[in-house]
Amino acid sequence: MHAPEAEKVFVEQGCGEKRHAVMANDFVIVGPKNDPAGLVTVGSATESLKLIQQSRSLFVSRGDDSGTHKKELGLWQSAGIKPSGEWYREAGQGMGKVLQMAGEMDAYTITDRATWLAYKAKSPLRIVYEGDMVLQNPYSIIAVTANKYPDINHGGASALIDWITGLDAQRLIADFKIENTQLFKPTAKKSVNNQQASTQK
Repeated sequence: MHAPEAEKVFVEQGCGEKRHAVMANDFVIVGPKNDPAGLVTVGSATESLKLIQQSRSLFVSRGDDSGTHKKELGLWQSAGIKPSGEWYREAGQGMGKVLQMAGEMDAYTITDRATWLAYKAKSPLRIVYEGDMVLQNPYSIIAVTANKYPDINHGGASALIDWITGLDAQRLIADFKIENTQLFKPTAKKSVNNQQASTQK
């Protein structure tokens, strides 16, 4: 999952056990090459959204309650904006379809960098804003609690967590690239990055 606040609530409500960090990347805002809202001139993600709203430039939202959609809504809230109207389109679709729609409509949207790298060769859009720390995108894994849901395969879930947070899987994550660009940074305690940091101390 990649919706930290929702994950925290999930655990606090007793539905899931401990959150385990797996990997991270970041979100970027993509839009038309001529950037009609002028996002390349601003210094924060919230300023970018304010410009989109003020210029009434088209924006395509996933609108599907996914982690990406939750991040987008949080950014609008931070900008003090409740998006609505003809300029704001909720697709109710996955990231690939939303990127396709935004490209066809000359619209802006928010995407995780990994999906963008996979789709950018087919898209007329470009990254118009990136780099704000609020756009960080951590992924984690949580086992559903056996106390509340006794019929689940808790052993299998635990085995998956042990594997994906283990050194071999973390190396696979670190080595996964598109166009020689690493898509995700491994973040588990047993990750390659953390192991290198420990060695350097």
